Amino acid sequence: MTVPTSTGSAAPDGTPVVTGMPETATLRSPVTGGPQRKTFWSQLAEAFAMFRNPKSVAGLIILGVFVLVAILAPWISPYAPTQKDRDALRQPPSFEHWLGTTHMGEDVLSQIIYGTQGVIVVGFLSALIATVIAITVGVIAGYVRGWKSESLSALTNVFLVIPGIPLIIIIASQFENPPLIVIAAVLGLTGWAWGARVLRAQTMSLRNRDFIQAARANGEPLRRIITVEMLPNLMALIASSFVGTVTAAILGLTTLAFIGVIPVSNLNWGTILFWAQQNGAFPRLWWWYVPAGLCIAIIGVALSLINFGIDEYVNPRLRSAGERARAMKKKGLNVNDAVTAVRTAALPDENSPKTTTSTTTTQNTK
Repeated sequence: MTVPTSTGSAAPDGTPVVTGMPETATLRSPVTGGPQRKTFWSQLAEAFAMFRNPKSVAGLIILGVFVLVAILAPWISPYAPTQKDRDALRQPPSFEHWLGTTHMGEDVLSQIIYGTQGVIVVGFLSALIATVIAITVGVIAGYVRGWKSESLSALTNVFLVIPGIPLIIIIASQFENPPLIVIAAVLGLTGWAWGARVLRAQTMSLRNRDFIQAARANGEPLRRIITVEMLPNLMALIASSFVGTVTAAILGLTTLAFIGVIPVSNLNWGTILFWAQQNGAFPRLWWWYVPAGLCIAIIGVALSLINFGIDEYVNPRLRSAGERARAMKKKGLNVNDAVTAVRTAALPDENSPKTTTSTTTTQNTK
């Protein structure tokens, strides 16, 4: 069972700590008084409670569509991404080419569909790498004390100040044709520091809780304390860090492809924008660059909606406000009208009699 609790406002080193993190409590059997065994579905429901928010659901649906497009690209694409139609050069959208063609007669829709594969693979793989490193460094740095914690914190600070894009450009330039795995690894290795710092701050707050102290008093090993006791209470932060890293990785990939660092053979949305710019598509051939830009914007909106839903789950104030708003909508009430009515009632009435206070001065007569 997950019980929302509020944590302190700051860690011992002054780093702000996210409040309202859910704390894991043990269900007790009403008959024996011992721990009650949870079913698989109840555990699964608790793990995904942060995604029950309508914002998260909408974001997951949009993201799921992109994932399906990436998986089914060979079957749903009308043409091969490099197939050329010499009779349809720079052609606007038509029945044969729904999103038009390039200067070489290549179908833009097919390139968008196949480019989704590179974006999804690099985004999720780099986020996975960055999240694993952030959990390892951040949680251990927050739990241990002394020089070990300070060393891991210093390592995190070093990676925080390292400029990511120039470093990625230098590393990518060392390969003649870097595969997507190398690009994802570079993006992941340069994007874990912020998540590690946030997890360290929250872990420093959790390590003084009663259930952590009880586990330590029972002689439980460090591995079990971190994996069983701490990680379930950090799942919301970990999920938020993962989603944020996916967003940063997608933007980093498209940026590197647009400026020409990544070889054009690695097809993605940034590569489409690169070729459109190189061949003078701006602004006349709008069908060449607008779809790729819209795809980047839409997937960014989807990931932002997921993060907003997680933030509402973590923050008790946002969670209670959202629950009240949804309850009012179920009753047929408009939240904006209610706020306007309250503000109107609080304003003074112009027709009401005003009370005037007069001050009299008394002079003493000798």
